[in-house]
Amino acid sequence: MEKAAKEICAQLRTAGHEALFAGGCVRDQLLGREQKDIDIATNATPDQVLAVFPKGDTIGAHFGVILIRAAGVHFEIATFREDGEYSDGRRPDSVKFTTAENDAKRRDFTVNGMFLEPESGEIIDYVGGKADLESKTLRAIGNPADRFEEDFLRMMRAIRFATVLDNFSIESETWAALQANAHHISEVSPERIQAELNKVWTSPNRVRGFDLLVDSGLMRAILPEILELQGCEQPPNFHPEGDVFTHTRIMLGLLKSDASLPLVLSVLFHDVGKPATFSLDPAEGRIRFNSHDKVGADMTVKILKRLRYSNDVIDAAVDGVAHHMQFMNVQKMKTAKLKRFMARPHFDDELELHRVDCTSSNGFLENYKFIKAKREEFASEPLLPTPFVNGQDLIERGWESGPKMGEKLREIYDLQLEGQVTTREEGLAQLAST
Repeated sequence: MEKAAKEICAQLRTAGHEALFAGGCVRDQLLGREQKDIDIATNATPDQVLAVFPKGDTIGAHFGVILIRAAGVHFEIATFREDGEYSDGRRPDSVKFTTAENDAKRRDFTVNGMFLEPESGEIIDYVGGKADLESKTLRAIGNPADRFEEDFLRMMRAIRFATVLDNFSIESETWAALQANAHHISEVSPERIQAELNKVWTSPNRVRGFDLLVDSGLMRAILPEILELQGCEQPPNFHPEGDVFTHTRIMLGLLKSDASLPLVLSVLFHDVGKPATFSLDPAEGRIRFNSHDKVGADMTVKILKRLRYSNDVIDAAVDGVAHHMQFMNVQKMKTAKLKRFMARPHFDDELELHRVDCTSSNGFLENYKFIKAKREEFASEPLLPTPFVNGQDLIERGWESGPKMGEKLREIYDLQLEGQVTTREEGLAQLAST
């Protein structure tokens, strides 16, 4: 990718234009991070870029951006520009082509405002980005309030960068402007908010991002349900760590660094139904949360739909929330029921949810260890093998389709899962005994 990007810049320079690597790729190179893409900035106008790359895509030409493909990679070539007003809170109403220095000053944060001369490797820094990188400081370029008002999503980007860039601190004036404008995040589309949240949730530093979202006021605007967990007390014998909010936060920190997005979401929302189901048993004086798993699953569906998550992500996350209380019964389950329980499509994430749920509270991991042992025991064959007996077998023997047939098939299959029916003949013999 870098070789192709340098070749693009060389072709622009041969045509008499300035061409630099710009923004995040420069930041990541200085930090020694993997570069996911390389953006190129130039003083060439879109028409001049197209003269060098006639097959370029003009879809962003109105904003001075031409998209070209080289070595199997897409590159954005953007003309140095100054932005006009942002009346829609996302894109400038107009742009004016300008110099590299002015282009740097219209960007969001200083660490994203640097250029790199690809031939010499020289860093061109008009905004103090290199010093802020060295001090691990995230600072808005110019007036922070102006930068956020141009596009309120930049507040979410600030949280994301402070999370994923190895715990950068947010400069005080930038932080104050973010807190003052946090309520405006509701003016940003759910899809754009979700994309930034996902980068926070899938970061190994997700607890840092969680805390910043809460302290900034963005969590209240985006996920007020999480703040409802604050002060929701739990039985101290089961949850000595404290309220539901504290419990959830600890769980986030116990997840492995590569935890899947649905797993992180299921951790966030596994107890979201507790405030609504809180009750105090007058006889025992004990706190209860009856059906909080079911209530929480319903709430999780609504929350994730509100943020425009895909059905696949919603289904996986909701499974974790809906089933997390069932682990307390695994040692009492018959083998057939246990195998069905373990064969569900998102069970790996559900088991990890159970592990961090217990570890963050009472430390009781016997059910987790039981499941791990059963996995080894069952590993020699599929948890749910092909049934020896099917519906056609019953129809051929005079059965009619309906609930009774389904019950019989389940009964025979349970015997198969229990190891009491080991061949097709033995399964068919169960019909003869009916």
